[in-house]
Amino acid sequence: MGVFTFTNEYISTVPPTRLFKALIMDSHNLIPKLMPQAIKSIDIIQGNGGTGTIRQINFMEDELNEETFTYKYTIIDLIEKFESIVHEAKFEPTPESGSKNKVVDTYFTKGDVELKEEDVKARKEIVLGSFKVVKTYLLQNPMLIVEATKALLNKFKKSHE
Repeated sequence: MGVFTFTNEYISTVPPTRLFKALIMDSHNLIPKLMPQAIKSIDIIQGNGGTGTIRQINFMEDELNEETFTYKYTIIDLIEKFESIVHEAKFEPTPESGSKNKVVDTYFTKGDVELKEEDVKARKEIVLGSFKVVKTYLLQNPMLIVEATKALLNKFKKSHE
């Protein structure tokens, strides 16, 4: 088995709070709407969307941290080349009120399969394409995730009164 890791960073004018909420916390609602050609649905099988939640799109959530804007999951049930792909994302603020977004993909190959450039390129295009679609949507709808965040904060406050 071989292991290959690739890291990519993306700069956005969207702040990390909004991008993290859209791409990670609300992905089960937003991503299928924005990319119906790529993702039919994302169903929450177990949990409430936080750490430990299991989502059905052939991956299981491994780690989610809303304070550090980090997310990690493992893609399983892949083609015969890979055992799995571990995907890690981190969203950081920039001085311009946008975000710097780092993505690390680690590929676990089956047997002595060699990772080819087209495999990495295809995965990178999927990740970058998702990022661009959500970024465009958030810029066109500036209050969307802000309102959802306010609702979550109100729910949290009420549950801790």
